[in-house]
Amino acid sequence: MRLNTRVAALCVGWLFSHHAVAADLPQRWVSAGGALSEWISALGGEAKLVGVDTTSQHPQSLKALPSIGYQRSLSAEGILSLRPDILIGTEEMGPPPVLAQVKAARVRVELFSAQADLPTLTQNLTHLGQLLGAEAQAKQLLQTYQQQLDAQQARVAQAQTAQKAPGVLLLLGHAGGKPLIAGKDTAADWLLQQAGGRNLATHSGYKPFSVESLASLDPEVLVFADRALSGEAAKTALFKENPILNSSRAAKAGRVMQLDPTLLVGGLGPRLPAALKTLTDGFYPAKGGQ
Repeated sequence: MRLNTRVAALCVGWLFSHHAVAADLPQRWVSAGGALSEWISALGGEAKLVGVDTTSQHPQSLKALPSIGYQRSLSAEGILSLRPDILIGTEEMGPPPVLAQVKAARVRVELFSAQADLPTLTQNLTHLGQLLGAEAQAKQLLQTYQQQLDAQQARVAQAQTAQKAPGVLLLLGHAGGKPLIAGKDTAADWLLQQAGGRNLATHSGYKPFSVESLASLDPEVLVFADRALSGEAAKTALFKENPILNSSRAAKAGRVMQLDPTLLVGGLGPRLPAALKTLTDGFYPAKGGQ
């Protein structure tokens, strides 16, 4: 009888402790950064989101949430009106005075790194799992992600037994106008490399597109991401606003690929492995990434 009483007491104590820990976790979340919002959803925390920024468009259900605007130009009033417990984003989130206002209103602000590499993803996803009380799910997602990337590396290695890595440029634009070329130390560069492409841009970050740069680099494949348009309309606008692209080897060979720009925001996101396979299929058409 005493043993049963002790066991019952221990169970009650464990349940009380578990509920106390859960109660300490933030319940009302606002997220700025597409990849971070996607990981929250993947970890089962979407129900806690009360607002997201304009780059948080996946899954589709996030579009129904109140918008706090673009991650780099947030307003404290818009965020605080949602009564959040926590605001998360990457170092791209701002401006700093707005974050200071949010902190002054006793809202927890957590900054994550947008660096595009696996160690950073591991750190980000582990921390998100802790904040959501979903450590086990975070660990499983990381294992699955690594397996997907391992399969992707094998896919590229197989394709490269028959073909050389193509020279690629990735252009990021808005309604076709004034695109930027993605250089080193960007999520775009990581994406191109993992897909088996050779990024012809050697500068760091994103730099304005120029006629001279295209003429000197002459990519075999063009990848473009448009923040305003999609589909054939985006491609038409890109070539209309930048007719010099028509003279590239990529355009002449019909090797022009479109990429969802939200894949490049907030670090490595859960949809990237699928995007990598699509790019690899385009980079190595004869083998199709098989």
